[in-house]
Amino acid sequence: MANMEKMYSNEKSVTFTSTYYDAIKNVDALIILTEWNEFRNPDFEKIKKFMNGNIIIDGRNIWNKKDIEEKGFKYEGIGK
Repeated sequence: MANMEKMYSNEKSVTFTSTYYDAIKNVDALIILTEWNEFRNPDFEKIKKFMNGNIIIDGRNIWNKKDIEEKGFKYEGIGK
């Protein structure tokens, strides 16, 4: 994160947060582009409370479509 902050410190369109929950506050959609373990089992109820919208686009197919949709999200797994 520190390296990215140095590279993009002058970019007004880039925001850095300390948690991924902070990064999704008031967003309309969540796009996940990593398969890191720390993102595999988030608290989807917490995510739903933070987001304005309910769209999740999963670029690495780390989550199960049926499970996510049962939680009230619109889910799209890329490449499926």
